[in-house]
Amino acid sequence: MIQDKDFTLRLIRQLTQALEKLLLGKPEESLMQKELDFDSLMKDIFKIDFKELASKSEEEIIEIVKLREPKDHADYYEMLGNVFMFHYRLEGTKDFADKAKTFYELYLQTSGIFALPIINRINEPKAVLN
Repeated sequence: MIQDKDFTLRLIRQLTQALEKLLLGKPEESLMQKELDFDSLMKDIFKIDFKELASKSEEEIIEIVKLREPKDHADYYEMLGNVFMFHYRLEGTKDFADKAKTFYELYLQTSGIFALPIINRINEPKAVLN
């Protein structure tokens, strides 16, 4: 089966934007009505649901990302940081905090972008983990 890489990248960017709005406490009405279905989005992007993805180690998830196009790695890492940060805030799980921090740091490294909002988000789980 040929997967449309552009479609997957569009899904990643849409999920990233939706999570950004939730993390900033500014969700759109349509987003609230729609309710994010993480499992179906994770299945579309990674072919596994969030629960299975979350059970994997950071290294295993990084290996999954490395199988994708190198130019898209930053998008994956930003999305993963947002997904784990959202679930950390929802559930308070330290493992999610650690994964959010790791993926945000990888996003900054691979993108080469100085993103103050991401740096601020890294500090939130850092305070819990130290």
